[in-house]
Amino acid sequence: MSCSHVQQSRLQPPGPRASVHREDCTQCFDSIDDPTGLNVCLSCFNGGCTGDRNHAKLHYQLSQHPLVLNIRRTKKPKVERDEPPPKMSKLSIEAETESDKYDIKKSVSCYACAGKELDITETSISKAVDGVMSAMTSARQTEVKAWEQELVACEHTLCLQQDVPKELEAQNLAHCASCDLKENLWLCLQCGNLGCGRAQLGGVGGNSHALGHYEAFRHPVAVKLGSITPEGTADIYCYECNDEKVDPELANHLAYWGINIAEREKTEKSLTEMQIEQNLKWEFSMTTEDGKELKPVFGSGLTGLKNLGNSCYMNSILQCLFNLPMFNTRYFDDIYQKPVEILNPAEDIEIQLRKIADGLLSGRYSKPDSSIDASHHSAEIPHQKGLAPAMLKALIGKGHEEFSTMRQQDAFEFLLHLFKIITRSNHAPLQDPIFSFKFAMEQRLQCLSCKKDNITVPVPARRIKKENADMDIDEKGGKEVGAKKDVFKSVTIKECLDIFTGNEIIEYTCKACGGKDGAIKSSKFKTFPEVLVVNCRRFEIINWVPTKLDVPVVVEDTPFSLDGYMSKGLQPGEEELPEAPAAAKSKPKFTPNPDTLTILQDMGFPEARSIKALYHTGNADPESAMNWLFSHMDDPDIDEPLKLEDPGSEAQIDDIDPENIEILGAMGFATAQVRKALKETGGNMERAVEWLFNHPDDTGEDEQSGKGDGASSGEGKETVIPGNSDLPARFQLNSIVCHKGGSIHAGHYVAFVKKQVEGEDAWVLFNDEKVVKAADVDEMKKFAYVYFFRRA
Repeated sequence: MSCSHVQQSRLQPPGPRASVHREDCTQCFDSIDDPTGLNVCLSCFNGGCTGDRNHAKLHYQLSQHPLVLNIRRTKKPKVERDEPPPKMSKLSIEAETESDKYDIKKSVSCYACAGKELDITETSISKAVDGVMSAMTSARQTEVKAWEQELVACEHTLCLQQDVPKELEAQNLAHCASCDLKENLWLCLQCGNLGCGRAQLGGVGGNSHALGHYEAFRHPVAVKLGSITPEGTADIYCYECNDEKVDPELANHLAYWGINIAEREKTEKSLTEMQIEQNLKWEFSMTTEDGKELKPVFGSGLTGLKNLGNSCYMNSILQCLFNLPMFNTRYFDDIYQKPVEILNPAEDIEIQLRKIADGLLSGRYSKPDSSIDASHHSAEIPHQKGLAPAMLKALIGKGHEEFSTMRQQDAFEFLLHLFKIITRSNHAPLQDPIFSFKFAMEQRLQCLSCKKDNITVPVPARRIKKENADMDIDEKGGKEVGAKKDVFKSVTIKECLDIFTGNEIIEYTCKACGGKDGAIKSSKFKTFPEVLVVNCRRFEIINWVPTKLDVPVVVEDTPFSLDGYMSKGLQPGEEELPEAPAAAKSKPKFTPNPDTLTILQDMGFPEARSIKALYHTGNADPESAMNWLFSHMDDPDIDEPLKLEDPGSEAQIDDIDPENIEILGAMGFATAQVRKALKETGGNMERAVEWLFNHPDDTGEDEQSGKGDGASSGEGKETVIPGNSDLPARFQLNSIVCHKGGSIHAGHYVAFVKKQVEGEDAWVLFNDEKVVKAADVDEMKKFAYVYFFRRA
């Protein structure tokens, strides 16, 4: 049957860049596997559920797109064989396709004609349906794009100038020119020097002689010999960019040194292969000490998330956040579950966070995976299928150079990025859930209050000397292994907080007396948050690489007091430091921390770059500055001296390009915010975007008031200080994110969350889609990476 809406809709198959949502609903996790299937809009390719929530009909009411393709998928029954399968006569690998595993039923209907079913074989309908079914789904499209943008060429590989050509003898390619290492060897493509690389994951040795060669001669591009294949692929590293790259002319560059790429044989794993292998190995134990499998749990708040490919960092953080009442109230409670009228739900952060909340908390998706056939022949306990948070991951990572990729990421850095995204979104008339994480710190030196939503505490590393240096204890502390590994004394969370709030001597010129003898600075809590997030910093710079240290931190389950870390404010006999004179304000200055600057320069970073990094990271620590440098290597002005613009300059305000204001405004920022960001960054668009992400609480209202007359938004307007100063301030551990692996950029993250299971308090392990009642949590708490404490 046909209808007039077919011709009126002018159906077209989706183009190569179209987002096709044909697997799950864009507003919930109902999918094509549900009994009534999924309706895909044939005009904009939005996916909507057809069950009790009927988001497909809601989309029609908003868009007036009448034609939909209904897709239902059912698992094919397993074929029982009475005789053994035929003997294989040759080695073959055949990928199992979707049609091998599932029966797929399709139908087309028209909402405007009261759901009348149409003839799917009609030419215009058939072409559109075939296009939808063959198109790459939106989730897959994002994943492929993320992998494709991983490695690119750089100016140093494209413009490589090689020295006088020579043919390298075989013996010169046998070991490092500076030591006897015979693996992990890197050939300098500029001069032909062979040096060993840095020590790598998986126990691959290295003394960084290739890096030392670069620092001595500034030859930037090297290739890993053992990774070269006859097809022309290999690990290429640019030390100047400090990143993996590709060399389009690799065959010619190797031939320059007498190496025929067609005769090469790959003898070592590539860097990508080693990272994937390590990530696959990092399996948290899913068994008890007596060998029994941990019991899967199901129900409300007990739903797992699929690993989308190195996305365990995101899964773990989301499980911890949605165990907190402020996130449940904001995104899940029934009173706030009125449909949001958005034409493109997949691109809306509010809807995607509601979708995650519903998926994790409702319990409707928390059930054993029916595709796993449990029997007496199999010891496997059916776990959940897990939800795929692909839309949220794509939305959060959009435009971010790291979170848009498929690489492993730091879970704590992701948490900070997510906080910025959520704070920037519209919450009226509801409250921003991130406000419950904020508090104020007071510095005894500067008398300034700075807003925070987490703290990073240093962990003292006290090594234990081992009698047998060749043996070590594994991460669970009870088993000897052959690899050399440092063992550390335990520290308490109180000791870490003591260091964080303790006194430190800093360089300082007193505004009152002009003295330059320095000052003693200490930071204490002015207010406390509802939820305190603590990141324990257990890293050391080894061979210029941040290396994780397994320092046990003892954290009790019972509430503990932070009253002793409360600031006492201005005391009798103390004076507030005077404000800087107007002349000084008009000429901003920045003095980098000399010790940190020296560390960065010793690591090979030029002075101009190091000063910029310290300026943009708060003059804090070398690790933060180093991370900033790694992410800004390609900035065109990276080697230019730091220029501090006068924030009070009227000329700056008047010289802002209106086109830049319009571009940033289209990204969702308020005009006042955009003007201030461009003013603070001298009109630099890239830096302005970074400023906006780093200052989500700054409304820029001071730019709208009294230009040039000293007026600001602070005059006549009461500043809201986050948190509260009520005592006692007692906090109790609510959840933790744990990491296994020697580097934050590899390994595996899981979350341990305190839940109500079968009527009693219990710790639950969320290992991606696997959700089990946890065992041996005390040991895991000692090595957690992020702690979430809730006010008791």
